[in-house]
Amino acid sequence: MKEDATRRYYDEFSHWYERERGRGYHALIDDLELRVAESYARNGRVLEVGCGTGLILERIARVAERAVGIDLSAGMLQQARGRGLDVMQGVATALPFADASFDLTCSFKVLAHVPEIELALSEMARVTRPGGVVLAEFYNPWSLRYLAKRLGPAGAIS
Repeated sequence: MKEDATRRYYDEFSHWYERERGRGYHALIDDLELRVAESYARNGRVLEVGCGTGLILERIARVAERAVGIDLSAGMLQQARGRGLDVMQGVATALPFADASFDLTCSFKVLAHVPEIELALSEMARVTRPGGVVLAEFYNPWSLRYLAKRLGPAGAIS
């Protein structure tokens, strides 16, 4: 099953996921995502779908009334729990929350990896209260970073 293979991959990836996250391109993207999410998260109830090790969720939790994360990978969640975050294992296509539970539901760097993306988006909308916000980031396969990595010297942009 594809989900099992994905889970195993991210469980292994969790051990070195943060190695490059705190600098360069990755830090810039994380900072930009946080800037967008922060105004919607302030004093609200927030769900991050695909929270990984909790890098963004930890920062959102500082301004939110409540911040919860969900991820497929137990390995990633172990790292997030080490940060003291409220996280649980689950999948984006069957969120274990009641309708209208959150003011903000967000997902960064995850949805491109979900085969049933329409179902995941539907679930995110379902658990977001009327008038709330869904922030869903999608990779751009023709971004400058992608093209530079594809065409330029190996490792030129990290």
